[in-house]
Order: sequence, then C-alpha cells, then structure tokens
Amino acid sequence: MSRPVSAHLAARLRRHVERLAGEIGERHVRRPEALHAAERYIGETLRALGHEVRRQNYEAQGVDCANLEVTIAGAGRATEIVLAGAHYDTVPGSPGADDNASGVAAILELARLLRDAQPARTIRLVAFVNEEPPFFFWGEMGSKVYARAARARGDDIRVMLSLEMLGCYSDEKGSQGYPPLLKHFYPAQGNYIAFVSNLRSRHALRNLFDAFREASDFPAEKLAAPALVPGIGWSDQLSFWREGYPAAMVTDTAFHRYRHYHQPTDTPEKLDYARMAQVVEALARTLATLAGTP
Repeated sequence: MSRPVSAHLAARLRRHVERLAGEIGERHVRRPEALHAAERYIGETLRALGHEVRRQNYEAQGVDCANLEVTIAGAGRATEIVLAGAHYDTVPGSPGADDNASGVAAILELARLLRDAQPARTIRLVAFVNEEPPFFFWGEMGSKVYARAARARGDDIRVMLSLEMLGCYSDEKGSQGYPPLLKHFYPAQGNYIAFVSNLRSRHALRNLFDAFREASDFPAEKLAAPALVPGIGWSDQLSFWREGYPAAMVTDTAFHRYRHYHQPTDTPEKLDYARMAQVVEALARTLATLAGTP
C-alpha cells in the first residue's frame, strides 16, 4: 500500500542530517562539546513538537552523557511498550551522516508523525548516546544503560526497533554485499530496507515485517539469524537482547552496501532523502499498527 510521500518530510530529514553531520560533525566523548550540541538539538526539536523529554543521564569517561526519551502514552494496554531508538554519537573521524544521523532524523520525524496518535500500547522514542566504540559491546553503551533500567523497572517492552543507517539505496546490480552464503538468497541491488533480528526475536521480527509490508510497498527484506553472523547484533538491539527483550534492527545494511561507513566521507549529500522519507513514513504507520492505533 504505497502512498505519496511529502517532499516536506524528505526536506526535514535532510535538515536534521545536515545539522548533526554537517554543522556539528563528529560527536563522541572525545569531542564533548559536539556530543552535547547534538543532544541539545535533539531535545530542542522534540520539545518544539510538544513532547516532554526525559533525560537519562550518566557519566562515561568523565563526560556527562544522556539518553533522551519521549513517550506517547497508550490507553487500554498502556503498560505494554513499543520502542524505537537510534544512537546519535559517531566514531572518531566520521561526521556520521548515515551512521547514524539518518536514524536520529527518523526518530525526530516519527515524533512529529505520531505526536497526535492515540495508541492502545505506549510508544517510546529514544535517542541513545555512546553506541560506537569504545563503548560498543563491552562498554557503557547508552542503550545498555537504558535497557538495564527498563528491566529493573519491569518495563513490558513488546518490541524494540533499532534504527541503524537508513539513507543509502542503489538500483545498480551488485551494489549489495552480504555475509557468506546469504548472497544466494537476497537481492543483488541495494534498493531495499532490511529488518534483522536474532533467533529469539524471530516472532517479533515477523510481526514487525508484516506490519511494514502492510504499510508500504517499499522494497524490504528480513532475516532472523544467530547473533554471531557479522552485522546481526552490531547496534543498540544487542543491549535489549541481553535483557531478554525482543528487538530488531532496521537498516540499509551499513558496510554491506555503504562504502563510506565509518569514514570521513560519510557526509549529508551522500544520502537518498526521497527514499529515506518513504521508509520513515512507512515506519510511522508500522509503529502505529504495532501499538494498536486506530
């Protein structure tokens, strides 16, 4: 069910990416002023949309850091939570347009598109700090701090969507790479959005994927695989898996498609904002479906 996508949505996504990756640039604890500038931009944008922003702060390597959360309260099944998140930090040396200003831009526009929703389940949108090395996997990732706190509170998170690089698409044959063996089962063109989970989250993945396909005819593929497959667990969904929550990554497949991954050349003009807007609009309808919004 494809619908025309507003050019205004694509323009807003571009503005967010240009602010984060173009004006602020690389943002991490070794550049705390830039990291805090990104945090301020995200918080101010969400508040301007009428949302109350909760700041979950903690210290990492002597730097004050924060996850930023907005909640769209449910009615009827409000204790059940559908959560989407994206990290706003970068690796040193990269301005991080696709990785991951694109995901953060999506969160900001989802907050706009869903602000008047009246869901049965609660929707949470979160901007995570410190996903990239040296925090990834073993360190104090922002999503790790968040997921631990959620589990300690007893939060009933029914599914978590990690929005990890949403801006690169190509119709050229051979533009899509894969881990060993997978190339025999998936397209050679990198013109689709991928939904990826570990095996324990495969049922949540199926529901998520089906809701997306109902919302849009944008090309999409899904994969549930062991977390040891390269790339499967390489984002914030890993933190939620570790706390026993079902979670999936939504991605343009990162380094399997995008040659500027973690490079100084990951700059705003590289992204396809028209197709990114199609994905974001479909994700808004997908989240609404998963949350039981009329």
